[in-house]
Amino acid sequence: MRAMEIHDYARKLYAKRGASAIAEAAQKAAELEKDGLTDDAANWRQIADAMKQMRGPHQS
Repeated sequence: MRAMEIHDYARKLYAKRGASAIAEAAQKAAELEKDGLTDDAANWRQIADAMKQMRGPHQS
């Protein structure tokens, strides 16, 4: 996936599911890696990272 596609998909997924989408993307990446699909897993990790950036820093 290209960077633009990753950020667009991450934005849509985060808007639809909120912060839980980050955990879902990480879980999806782990499942794909377990199945030997390392390229797809890397894409999902990038999507999770993009959503973390959208979320911004933690507030206390």
